[in-house]
Amino acid sequence: MSVISARAARLWVAVALSVAVCSGSVEAKTIKVFALGASNTNGKGVGSDQAWPAQLERILRAKGHDARVTVNALNGDTSEGVLRRTSSIPAGTQVVVFDTGGDNDHLRGRSDNDINATRARIVSAIRAHGAVAIQAPYQKLIGPMRSGGAGYQADGHHLTPTSHARVAAYLVPKVIAAAK
Repeated sequence: MSVISARAARLWVAVALSVAVCSGSVEAKTIKVFALGASNTNGKGVGSDQAWPAQLERILRAKGHDARVTVNALNGDTSEGVLRRTSSIPAGTQVVVFDTGGDNDHLRGRSDNDINATRARIVSAIRAHGAVAIQAPYQKLIGPMRSGGAGYQADGHHLTPTSHARVAAYLVPKVIAAAK
């Protein structure tokens, strides 16, 4: 092989490697999720690292997504409080998973009609921020609060670590689809 051929071959290999590296290093779009809610969103009784928002972020990252889940939750909050805090949704958020604090509403005597009306306003406020709204599916996956179900802690209101994991796993495909 001549010197010119060897240089040409090295140049070709360098160009091919550069193209391969550059095409493979396209950064994935960050999935920005905002978790908005009350005590279950905070992980009351299990800790924030075992709460569904933290588990959701870990699962998304394990699946290769550049995901960031930010939490804005207040223990004891109601649907009206959640609605007020929709103003704190960060710019660029693609998905807002929300918990209405509905059981807290019931404890304060609010009717299901009132809670549903506030839920609709929460969804509208989230959409106004350009994000997809997904309600945390506690009752759908775990059963009604205060029912004595195994998915709740002894107080019948707060999720167990296993229930937080179920909520996170349920949300993963919904968040991925919503972020596209």
